[in-house]
Amino acid sequence: MEIARAAAALFVRQGLRATRAEDIAQAAGIAPRTFYRYFATKEEAVAPLYAAGAQRWIEAVRTAPAGLPVPQALEHAVRHTLTPGLGVSAASWEWLRTLVRLADTSPALRKVWAEVCQASEGALAEILAAREGGPTAPVAQEAPEPAPLTPRLRFAAAVAGAAVRVAVESWAATTTHPTGPEGPAGLAVRNLRALRDFAWPGTPEDDRPEATALQP
Repeated sequence: MEIARAAAALFVRQGLRATRAEDIAQAAGIAPRTFYRYFATKEEAVAPLYAAGAQRWIEAVRTAPAGLPVPQALEHAVRHTLTPGLGVSAASWEWLRTLVRLADTSPALRKVWAEVCQASEGALAEILAAREGGPTAPVAQEAPEPAPLTPRLRFAAAVAGAAVRVAVESWAATTTHPTGPEGPAGLAVRNLRALRDFAWPGTPEDDRPEATALQP
């Protein structure tokens, strides 16, 4: 993670193009050959920072109160991970703003960002599978076996992941402070609430929009 932090600091301070892998190695106090042992390119060096943010959100979904339906569990996780001061400082959010903006201008960095987002969707699908029983499921003494990773679960994870990713990217494109309704948490909650008719895992079959549409 020290290498990732050194890379991010240089990218923010002097720009992506002006930063070499050798500069990152020097800032991290390692030899260039050590840098290339872990990363193939300078852009890949910040992948652990991207991944750490995604993992915090996924972990917050996993630890959300068991009685919450999936939509509320997602909102709970968003508020606890995308709000400055709850695990991540406002200064760190400003760093992230720059890194996300740089991904818009660099195909190599955009690839790193996209790969992290895709990997996080897979992890989120597993969390949603564990919550598949829904809020009305009886509380077991032992953790139940997770549901299989069906296409519906994978799609739900992709939808939730996109709602959060677009919120972060939309905020990063502005100069808005990271707190408040136009911050990443506020935008992500708004995106999730726009999906109120989506058939989230755990939704009773008869309450799903497609089921209602088929009723006489």
